[in-house]
Amino acid sequence: MNVHLVDGTFELFRAFFAWPSAAGREGREVGASRGFSSMLRRLVREPGVSHVAVAFDTVIESFRNDLFAGYKTGEGLDPALHSQFPLAEQVCRALGVVTWSMLEFEADDALATAALRFAADPLVERVFICSPDKDLMQCVRGERIVCWDRMRDKVSAEPQVIEKFGVSPASIPDFLALVGDSADGIPGIPRWGKKAAATLLAEYAHLEAIPPLARDWRVKPRGAEALAQELQARFDEALLYRKLATLRADVPLPETLSDLQYRGPDRGALRAVCEELADFSALEGLAAD
Repeated sequence: MNVHLVDGTFELFRAFFAWPSAAGREGREVGASRGFSSMLRRLVREPGVSHVAVAFDTVIESFRNDLFAGYKTGEGLDPALHSQFPLAEQVCRALGVVTWSMLEFEADDALATAALRFAADPLVERVFICSPDKDLMQCVRGERIVCWDRMRDKVSAEPQVIEKFGVSPASIPDFLALVGDSADGIPGIPRWGKKAAATLLAEYAHLEAIPPLARDWRVKPRGAEALAQELQARFDEALLYRKLATLRADVPLPETLSDLQYRGPDRGALRAVCEELADFSALEGLAAD
């Protein structure tokens, strides 16, 4: 069997920008939630999809905000999108899909925890993390845990991660620490670009293994002396940025593999959420089944 783990936050964001604006029963914006519902219904009907869970950033902030003041927050998030998170989670549960609402941790932490846990089960052939998010690429393990960009129908196993970033999945947090990640508010280390970071980490894998002096480097990217000086001057910052970029694998998720088996929607709950969305296409789909 395969396990499909969905980045609900990403899917809701994508639906917000791709799906037409729409008013629900109470007159509030529900377009993204309609789009999310359509996406999830398509997924659970695909061949080979039997065990599914979705993780959401119920609040944008997490424990990482206590570690670094510049880390991403919900500030500036469109209220029309932010207000739909509870509704999207309601949609998910009504459709009968295990839903993880993250408060202290982030959705990516839940996905990382679940991917490693269920990939260790001999009954599981493959774990698909349904997201193109570069942070989640660190979870990839050979061909067993992969990231699946459903919009482009592109699967990234370990060779594809290396091809794209120039480093193995295990080095992705180190890579993001050096080059930064504007989406998460991680500034990175000055002078360090993607090419230099990939060159050094392909050779040394992790920050601690990079020699302090450029003359001792086995590879010599352009501007090596300046790069080495910046890294040593800001090494503690780099370690902090890596900690921010490293996904947790200890989120307390109570569900077992059996719990993730998709058994169909809660029809009463689904009818209620369809009324909220002023969209009954989910029920029509059930009738067609």
